Amino acid sequence: MSLNRCEQRMFDYWEKHLEERQFWLEKVRAAAKAAADNHAAAARLEPELWRYYLERSGVVKEFREAARHEGLQRTSMKNLAEFILRLWTEPRPRKKPPSEVV
Repeated sequence: MSLNRCEQRMFDYWEKHLEERQFWLEKVRAAAKAAADNHAAAARLEPELWRYYLERSGVVKEFREAARHEGLQRTSMKNLAEFILRLWTEPRPRKKPPSEVV
Protein backbone atom coordinates (compact mmCIF):
# COMPACT_ATOMS: atom_id res chain seq x y z
CA MET A 1 0.00 0.00 0.00
CA SER A 2 1.26 3.43 -0.89
CA LEU A 3 0.78 6.30 1.54
CA ASN A 4 0.90 9.94 0.51
CA ARG A 5 3.41 12.27 2.21
CA CYS A 6 0.95 13.42 4.86
CA GLU A 7 -0.11 9.88 5.70
CA GLN A 8 3.48 8.66 5.83
CA ARG A 9 4.49 11.58 8.05
CA MET A 10 1.73 10.72 10.49
CA PHE A 11 2.56 7.01 10.52
CA ASP A 12 6.25 7.78 11.12
CA TYR A 13 5.26 10.14 13.93
CA TRP A 14 3.32 7.33 15.62
CA GLU A 15 6.36 5.07 15.34
CA LYS A 16 8.33 7.58 17.43
CA HIS A 17 5.55 8.57 19.86
CA LEU A 18 4.17 5.48 21.53
CA GLU A 19 1.46 7.27 23.54
CA GLU A 20 0.02 8.80 20.37
CA ARG A 21 0.19 5.44 18.59
CA GLN A 22 -1.57 3.72 21.49
CA PHE A 23 -4.33 6.35 21.43
CA TRP A 24 -4.89 5.76 17.71
CA LEU A 25 -4.62 1.99 18.03
CA GLU A 26 -7.49 2.02 20.51
CA LYS A 27 -9.48 4.44 18.35
CA VAL A 28 -8.97 2.25 15.26
CA ARG A 29 -10.00 -0.91 17.08
CA ALA A 30 -13.12 0.79 18.44
CA ALA A 31 -14.04 2.04 14.96
CA ALA A 32 -13.56 -1.44 13.51
CA LYS A 33 -15.71 -2.98 16.21
CA ALA A 34 -18.51 -0.43 15.71
CA ALA A 35 -18.54 -0.59 11.90
CA ALA A 36 -20.18 -3.17 9.68
CA ASP A 37 -16.98 -3.63 7.69
CA ASN A 38 -13.52 -2.14 7.21
CA HIS A 39 -14.73 0.18 4.43
CA ALA A 40 -17.20 1.78 6.82
CA ALA A 41 -14.58 1.98 9.56
CA ALA A 42 -12.07 3.62 7.17
CA ALA A 43 -14.71 6.15 6.08
CA ARG A 44 -15.31 7.01 9.72
CA LEU A 45 -11.59 7.31 10.57
CA GLU A 46 -10.48 9.26 7.50
CA PRO A 47 -11.87 12.70 8.51
CA GLU A 48 -10.64 12.20 12.09
CA LEU A 49 -7.15 11.50 10.79
CA TRP A 50 -7.22 14.70 8.75
CA ARG A 51 -8.37 16.76 11.76
CA TYR A 52 -5.55 15.21 13.79
CA TYR A 53 -3.06 16.10 11.05
CA LEU A 54 -4.25 19.72 11.13
CA GLU A 55 -3.96 19.81 14.91
CA ARG A 56 -0.44 18.36 14.83
CA SER A 57 0.52 20.94 12.18
CA GLY A 58 0.14 23.63 14.80
CA VAL A 59 2.30 22.02 17.47
CA VAL A 60 4.77 19.46 16.07
CA LYS A 61 7.88 20.73 14.29
CA GLU A 62 7.88 18.21 11.39
CA PHE A 63 4.19 18.83 10.68
CA ARG A 64 4.51 22.60 11.04
CA GLU A 65 7.45 22.74 8.61
CA ALA A 66 5.64 20.53 6.11
CA ALA A 67 2.55 22.74 6.35
CA ARG A 68 4.68 25.81 5.70
CA HIS A 69 6.22 24.24 2.57
CA GLU A 70 3.28 22.19 1.28
CA GLY A 71 0.33 24.09 2.67
CA LEU A 72 -2.67 22.55 4.40
CA GLN A 73 -4.79 21.71 1.40
CA ARG A 74 -7.23 18.90 2.31
CA THR A 75 -5.48 15.60 1.68
CA SER A 76 -7.07 12.18 1.71
CA MET A 77 -6.20 9.96 4.65
CA LYS A 78 -8.10 6.98 3.23
CA ASN A 79 -5.02 4.84 2.51
CA LEU A 80 -3.73 5.42 6.04
CA ALA A 81 -7.11 4.55 7.53
CA GLU A 82 -7.27 1.32 5.52
CA PHE A 83 -3.64 0.48 6.31
CA ILE A 84 -3.92 0.89 10.08
CA LEU A 85 -7.19 -1.04 10.11
CA ARG A 86 -5.38 -3.97 8.45
CA LEU A 87 -2.31 -3.55 10.62
CA TRP A 88 -3.94 -3.03 14.04
CA THR A 89 -7.10 -5.15 13.92
CA GLU A 90 -7.90 -8.81 13.59
CA PRO A 91 -8.99 -9.84 10.11
CA ARG A 92 -12.74 -10.14 9.75
CA PRO A 93 -14.06 -13.53 8.71
CA ARG A 94 -15.01 -13.61 5.05
CA LYS A 95 -18.67 -13.86 4.31
CA LYS A 96 -19.60 -17.05 2.53
CA PRO A 97 -21.47 -16.53 -0.73
CA PRO A 98 -25.08 -17.71 -0.61
CA SER A 99 -25.33 -21.26 -1.85
CA GLU A 100 -27.04 -21.70 -5.16
CA VAL A 101 -30.44 -23.29 -5.12
CA VAL A 102 -30.64 -26.13 -7.62
